Amino acid sequence: MGISRRQLLSLLPTAGLVTAITPEVAQAQPTAAGDPGSGAADADVARLLANTVAMFAGDPEVNGRAEVAPKLAAIDKTARTWLAAMKDTDGPGGELFAGIPLGTSDPNLTASFQHLYEIALATAVPGGPGGPASDLAGNTDVRRRVLDGLAWLHEHYYGDQAQGYYGNWFNWEIGISTHVSRTLVLLAEEVRAYRPALARTYVASMDAYLRNGKEGDVDLDSRFHTGANLADITTNRILQGAVLADEARVGKAVADQLTVFATVDPYHLQHGVTDGYYADGSFVQHDSVAYTGSYGKGLLTRVVQTLKILDGTSYMHGDGLVSVVDGWVRNGFAPLIFEGWMMEVVKGRAVSRTTTGYADVAVVVEAVVDLSGCAGGDAARALKSYVKFIGETSRAALDPTRFVSPVSIARYADMVADDTIPARDLNPASRSVAFNAMDRHVHLRPGYAFALARSSNRISKYEYMNGENLQPWFSGDGAYYLYLSGQDQAQAYGVDYFTTVSPYALAGVTSPVEHRRTIPELYGTPYYDNPDHPLHFTSSSESQNTYVYFPRGTNRHSGGAVLGAFGAAAMVQSDDVACAAKREGLLPEDFVAYQNATAHKSWFMLDEEIVVLAAGVGDLSGRAVLTTVDSRTAAPTDSITISGARRDGSAWAGTGTADLAWLRYANADQGTSVGYVFLDTTGPVRVANEQVTRSRRVVRTANPDTAVTRSVFGVHLDHAPGVAPSSLAYAMVPNATERQLGSYGEGRVVVVANTTQVQAVRHTGLGLTAVNTFGAGPHNVAGLRVYGAASVLVHRRRAGRTEVAVADPTTDRETISVVLRGRSLTPVAPAEGVRVSAVAGGTRLDVDTYQLYGRSCTVALEL
Repeated sequence: MGISRRQLLSLLPTAGLVTAITPEVAQAQPTAAGDPGSGAADADVARLLANTVAMFAGDPEVNGRAEVAPKLAAIDKTARTWLAAMKDTDGPGGELFAGIPLGTSDPNLTASFQHLYEIALATAVPGGPGGPASDLAGNTDVRRRVLDGLAWLHEHYYGDQAQGYYGNWFNWEIGISTHVSRTLVLLAEEVRAYRPALARTYVASMDAYLRNGKEGDVDLDSRFHTGANLADITTNRILQGAVLADEARVGKAVADQLTVFATVDPYHLQHGVTDGYYADGSFVQHDSVAYTGSYGKGLLTRVVQTLKILDGTSYMHGDGLVSVVDGWVRNGFAPLIFEGWMMEVVKGRAVSRTTTGYADVAVVVEAVVDLSGCAGGDAARALKSYVKFIGETSRAALDPTRFVSPVSIARYADMVADDTIPARDLNPASRSVAFNAMDRHVHLRPGYAFALARSSNRISKYEYMNGENLQPWFSGDGAYYLYLSGQDQAQAYGVDYFTTVSPYALAGVTSPVEHRRTIPELYGTPYYDNPDHPLHFTSSSESQNTYVYFPRGTNRHSGGAVLGAFGAAAMVQSDDVACAAKREGLLPEDFVAYQNATAHKSWFMLDEEIVVLAAGVGDLSGRAVLTTVDSRTAAPTDSITISGARRDGSAWAGTGTADLAWLRYANADQGTSVGYVFLDTTGPVRVANEQVTRSRRVVRTANPDTAVTRSVFGVHLDHAPGVAPSSLAYAMVPNATERQLGSYGEGRVVVVANTTQVQAVRHTGLGLTAVNTFGAGPHNVAGLRVYGAASVLVHRRRAGRTEVAVADPTTDRETISVVLRGRSLTPVAPAEGVRVSAVAGGTRLDVDTYQLYGRSCTVALEL
């Protein structure tokens, strides 16, 4: 379910609405914590504080359960560890915790605040029916030691605004404030009794550090106050308002956070913000990065926590927001999770971290568990069934003790133990999802999932930042990931895939043959530093974002259509904006930009196969070009079999270069296989399988210097330098047998056209024709005439019915016209945005694509 800004305002509680639209209220002087106020306000503050403590520390009923005991033990152990490391706060010093020096390191300062929170949390944990959780629970001496630590940090390392705000803005505006705000809530009573001025002092400082805001508050026009970042900031401010009993602060923060629930309309942006959830389920952060699997899950977690914090207060009204978040889970997250693994195409720079994939999904599961408690009826039951489904299908055991909340652990245990809740996916067994708003496509079938990453002048080619994702150059140039059922995906993908697979040979990529250097190698720092240039290159500047951290492509053609459970996608591969700007003389002389190879590409996603076409494959500078059909990794000890057949029909096996008709890769230990059918490929196929050993630091400077060894299988097509652009066509067949692969010569999949103007295939068994057109046209292909750039799927079913889907891959066309040659057809029922008319020799469809942002229009026709 999406929600518009108008609908959002209707959900806003009265207090929040007044605060949001009345500046005088927003600027009202806050009352001190514990000051008398209205009865309703006092009740709201008490409920906010109690809800927050229960969320992080549990309650007596929950904490008495056996399932929660390991979590409580972990909280207690962590607190004792940092208590033992905590130093005296009687005077100045270089560190609050042994081994964490302060003064120049913002991560260390943030960590110090985090450890105070972890100690405070242990003191706030209520025991179960048998008594306190530990001697730390309610321990006044320990609580006051934490507050002394907060006061000491403020006096020596945080309170001086002239000395603070070095390093990463996130730590100062979000990270530190998160730990401080939670600590003040957990110790609210002790704050009033022992250091009554501390909360006000810290809140004033946190406001002062909100330097990307406006007058110490959120600025919805700031590029830093969007999406997940906005949710973090506003949640902190809700808690700060509760501690101060400042109703106006809470109301303003709630109103600000509610803006993240609104569906982004790219044609009518609010505050110029492109970050957030789109109608097709896409999630974008950092203005142009596909980010569901990292910032998206952070936003999901934070808003669900806010729903729990506000529960029972006057700031929570109706169930409309719950329905919105339920829609995010169904249409934004569920398609991207395969057997408990978060797909690589939506992780941004987080693909280079050692804890991704299964760990990402565990975070989502906790949010879904809690959301099911907010939802009702069928929605709640479906969410519970989905939680159970993930738990039963994940190839890594889900560890609920790593959940943030003890309450969530207990709720999860109840779901798992409830035999009346069936394990059921939120996805149908077969599903194809075009996330065109973030240039991604996911194709699901029993036995496999296929995920495709594209880019355009709307969506970034990749994200690099802070020494993370050091070699990302081609990850948005049609890189894809084929997840096979039953396999431990950490053995196939994750950080070790990017560590051991060449960055120039990611599966699906066409790249120039050259060596590129990482940002730290190029400039000696994690970013390009040139503040004196007119574009002002500094760490988090707009120029750094545009040209270094997450550059967009320079071509608009990237999108596709969906018809039922079938999909088509296309992209014109392009240079990034840095290369184009350098060519135009807009960037400094020492700024390094790399030119890309050229290609027009199509992906047709069917039942048993994914068909890939490319035309115009070459290089404007005359370099050699490499197209990688697939790269797969396995444990070095896995039993791998590589077999195939040449075009002359003779058998072939092993590695090397050959003129192949088909190829099969099988991993006996994982019980998986993939077939490759070379439908129309110029030149021989090069097959490799080698052991590769590299340190995980090649992809992320903060990773442990751990050498990993993987068996890396690659299927490559080499394009010689200085020759005319070439074309290629192949099919990937998940879980294929040799017999199945040998039958493709019988015309199961036919390449109808493969040029830089038209790419099309016909599947004879399915009765499906899939077409991507480029340029103005008109294009005559496969019994169709298509006017202009489009993606078209035509499914001719038995009994005379024909179904058609049409989409605009450029997102800027108003109308697309398609003529189906043959007998005249009429619509089975009126189809929104599609006008059907008879023309000489066929049927004409005029499809209104105005402001649909790539969404497919479908119509069913009959004789």
